[in-house]
Amino acid sequence: MEFIGILCLILVSTTIASHLSRRIGIPAVVGQLLVGVLLGGAVLNWVQSSELVHEFSEIGVILLMFLAGLESDLSLLKKYLKPSLLVATFGVIFPLVLGAVSGTAFQISFQESFFFGIILSATAVSITVEVLKEMNVMNTKEGSTTLGASVMDDVLVVLVLSLSIPLLTGSSSNGVPLPLMILEEIAYFALIFMLVKWIAPYLVNLAEKLFANSAVIIVSLVICLTMAYLADFVGLSAVIGAFFAGVAVSQTKVQHEVMHNVEALGYSVFVPVFFVSIGLDVSFENFKSQLLFIIVFTFIAVVSKILGGFTGSKLAGFSTNSSWMVGAGMVSRGEMALIVLQIGYQAGLIDPSYYSPFVIIILLSTVIAPLLLEFFTKKVYP
Repeated sequence: MEFIGILCLILVSTTIASHLSRRIGIPAVVGQLLVGVLLGGAVLNWVQSSELVHEFSEIGVILLMFLAGLESDLSLLKKYLKPSLLVATFGVIFPLVLGAVSGTAFQISFQESFFFGIILSATAVSITVEVLKEMNVMNTKEGSTTLGASVMDDVLVVLVLSLSIPLLTGSSSNGVPLPLMILEEIAYFALIFMLVKWIAPYLVNLAEKLFANSAVIIVSLVICLTMAYLADFVGLSAVIGAFFAGVAVSQTKVQHEVMHNVEALGYSVFVPVFFVSIGLDVSFENFKSQLLFIIVFTFIAVVSKILGGFTGSKLAGFSTNSSWMVGAGMVSRGEMALIVLQIGYQAGLIDPSYYSPFVIIILLSTVIAPLLLEFFTKKVYP
């Protein structure tokens, strides 16, 4: 029963933090992230990152990405495929190079520095989505490009990670031989195509004929969770599967019904736990001795993504302000960078002394990102 009390504390705290954040004109997600730091071991130590908190947060990010897919305009994503690919490519190259170079400047081995660059290359689309939704710019050209680039960035980082770990350690991240992993991922994207084209419409039509309460919602959630599970199984991020499951359901006639119900479920319970969970692992132990490292890498984390996104957008023909907006939308690291960090830590590619600093760097870039995105969005859409 202890978890029920913790859940109540998280829901009450995030609701108050969201209200206060919006009252002072900043995105609600910033307040929710800071609640995690406050309640976690860094300050009050009232909430620990338990298994139930972790599982609820996993469901939260999956539902958040499912909703992003539901709200996505597929025609816009197709229309902005080229700029999305350019933004994602430069958004991986810039942090990878700058992270590796900066690590060696701190006299850290090239292997470990290169992995620092991989961590910084990740983008957490879920937090960007929340800000885009709050500002009603999800389906603009900038919003669609940012969303598409974030998903492609996720794929590119997973591929870089999958290739790097065997080269650096002699084994893949999940124990599967690299050629087989690549074949599994190709098969998975073929499944996504079939899901959008045939499987989701068929399952939704079948659900409408069932004499069961909320059958359409249940079937849609099963599609979401199954695709998230299979994505994780083949070595991709679960958020990729959830996003494309949302895209598939968005092409059916039950899109608005599913969105309304899943929003109520996600935002009332699971999504707040996800945002809080990001801040729970922050520790300020040895903070002073690592302060320069944290400042430098936080600066690199922010600047490298903005410049990568800006460069890709300008090459795609976007205006200067639109390019800055897209670049700012790529800054957030959140859950994806934490996943990469955890994989590298377990594989022995990062020294334990750098684990907590990188959690702080990821958190800082995640907190800064919504503020930057809101600032540059207002320059494009005053």
